[in-house]
Amino acid sequence: MHTALPAIEFEHVSKQYTLGQISNGLLSKDLQSWWARMRGKEDPNASTFLDRKSYSKKKNFFALTDINFRISAGEVIGIIGRNGAGKSTLLKLLSRITAPTTGHIRYNGRIASLLEVGTGFHPELTGRENIFLNGAILGMNRQEIRAKFDEIVDFAGSSDFVDTPVKRYSSGMYVRLAFAVAAHLDADIMVIDEVLAVGDMEFQKKCIGKMESISKDAGRTILFVSHNMASISSLCNRIIYLKHGSVAYDGKTAAGIDFYLKDSLNLLDTSLADRSDRMGSGEIIFLDTWTENERGEPKEVFLSGEDLVIAARIKIRGDLKNKKISAAFQIQDPANYTITDLNTKSVATEFPVPTTETAILRCTVPRLPLMPGMYNHHVIIRTDEIVQDLIVTAGKFQVEEGDFFGSGRTFDRGHGIILLNQKWTLKEC
Repeated sequence: MHTALPAIEFEHVSKQYTLGQISNGLLSKDLQSWWARMRGKEDPNASTFLDRKSYSKKKNFFALTDINFRISAGEVIGIIGRNGAGKSTLLKLLSRITAPTTGHIRYNGRIASLLEVGTGFHPELTGRENIFLNGAILGMNRQEIRAKFDEIVDFAGSSDFVDTPVKRYSSGMYVRLAFAVAAHLDADIMVIDEVLAVGDMEFQKKCIGKMESISKDAGRTILFVSHNMASISSLCNRIIYLKHGSVAYDGKTAAGIDFYLKDSLNLLDTSLADRSDRMGSGEIIFLDTWTENERGEPKEVFLSGEDLVIAARIKIRGDLKNKKISAAFQIQDPANYTITDLNTKSVATEFPVPTTETAILRCTVPRLPLMPGMYNHHVIIRTDEIVQDLIVTAGKFQVEEGDFFGSGRTFDRGHGIILLNQKWTLKEC
């Protein structure tokens, strides 16, 4: 009996990096390093900033370990996992940006990748020229690209800028054009990272709709990486959950999201200072985060309408004189749907870097306008636009029914998520 070939197959794939070694992620460099090791020679891509003694002490680190899965043509797969779980490494392997250390990756069809803003674009070329360049990379001829050109430009909404060098594009313009190219040129497999989060909500919905149509109507295979469980749930029919570089779950979407969210809440039992699933430069890190009342007393359960204070202790570990701190606490519901982003930039607030080793950030939300339910919050801190530390699902708090309106009535979650002050009138006419 004939069995259709899978669109993608990972067979015992592992990827090893060497801590302390400079790597630009290029396949050519990986091959040079491999060939040097095979011949017993010194790695030509080893860091020139390390002396012989420190070079010998470099440690090996496996970003991915023994990954196995098969993806059939036309499947839409959600790749989820915490920061540092190996998602980006997996996509770079799949996109042939770097090579696996062990194992085999098999493809059947052309791959279009959208891993970060401007992937595959040459900054000096115009939008028009980059469309043709990307099409050529995918193996299409000029006639095929020209047939799709107007549709790509229309989808991206970039007709006024198509003859402008893309180095002058905003990040949103970059993403719109890059996605339009990946979605409309005839690739059999689309690989899309969290990059869509750069676009506005309307464009994100447009992208989700396009991915749904090309998977169902054109039978294309899509790998979609996102922390947004609402997008994953609406688009994907299967989830691969990566944890510490290994596959922790591979199966149906609903069960996979439930498994992931329960697993995420377990992280709250780990001290924030000890969390490894963090991103950033690390010159400032979060040591702890908690919620409290307006008197500074720790509190985890609030009534709708009460004042909520989210606090976090930070540690300064680098020389950041003359730098400014900005921070954000992002509140999400249990399905990782963002409710609001409490952000110092929203209120035009920045702080000088403390002269002490530790400090406490506090954000007060007067008259908490949330319906009853469990909520979690992410924490992020920057200095002059550089992310120093970012931890997803850093803390949680509970909201119970409260008399938000002062009317003697309370409302449960069935009435929505947000409570808004309101004024009604009735005028006869």
